[in-house]
Amino acid sequence: MSDDVAYNRLRWICNQRSMREMDVVLGGFLERRFHELTPDQAAAFTRLADMEDIDLWPLVSGRKPCDDPALAEMLAMLREVRIA
Repeated sequence: MSDDVAYNRLRWICNQRSMREMDVVLGGFLERRFHELTPDQAAAFTRLADMEDIDLWPLVSGRKPCDDPALAEMLAMLREVRIA
C-alpha cells in the first residue's frame, strides 16, 4: 500500500468514528501531528485508530490504564493535542 493510500485510509478511519469526540481527537491529531511521528509512533497511532471507540475512549480519557508502552506514549500525545 502506498503512503498516500495508507494515509487516506487512516484519515477516513479517524474522521468516521461512531463517537464525535473520537473524530475530534483522532482527526485533529492526524492533521496536526501525524507528520511529526516516528515510524513506531505512527504504527502505534494506527493501532489505536483501528480500535473500536467503546474500547478506545476509556484509554484516551484516562479512565482505563494502558499496559502497552508504545500505545501509552501515543495516548499521552493525543491528550496533549486534545487539551491544547
